[in-house]
Amino acid sequence: MKLIIINGPNLNLLGKREPEVYGKETFEDFFRKLQFKFQKVELEYFQSNIEGELIDKIQEVGFSYDGIILNAASYTHTSVGLGDAVKAVTTPVVEIHISNVAAREPFRHSSYISNGAKGVIFGFGLKGYELAIQSFFE
Repeated sequence: MKLIIINGPNLNLLGKREPEVYGKETFEDFFRKLQFKFQKVELEYFQSNIEGELIDKIQEVGFSYDGIILNAASYTHTSVGLGDAVKAVTTPVVEIHISNVAAREPFRHSSYISNGAKGVIFGFGLKGYELAIQSFFE
């Protein structure tokens, strides 16, 4: 099974950015733990702060991988283009958010990604990425 985690803007700052919301662990350290835990999965990681690069990556892998785990971060609530990219590809996408977006500012309650996603996971911290990986085994 071949999966990719795609993270959007500011997620490169995990471990530094608002640790009370996002935790103290860097994503790179967490990703190594995921690779160890899911050794039978070919797991890749891509992060960009640039919307077009995220769209390009979804299009690049969206017809050949078994799954995409997408944390579009703030682009979730603003990017019609990312939402359209998710709908355009055949690879299933799980939308994920580290924080509980439903308990945050009202603008975070809407998503341009969700209606094209296989499912949505939010509010479980980094554990949500593990849940997303496990969802592809069902």
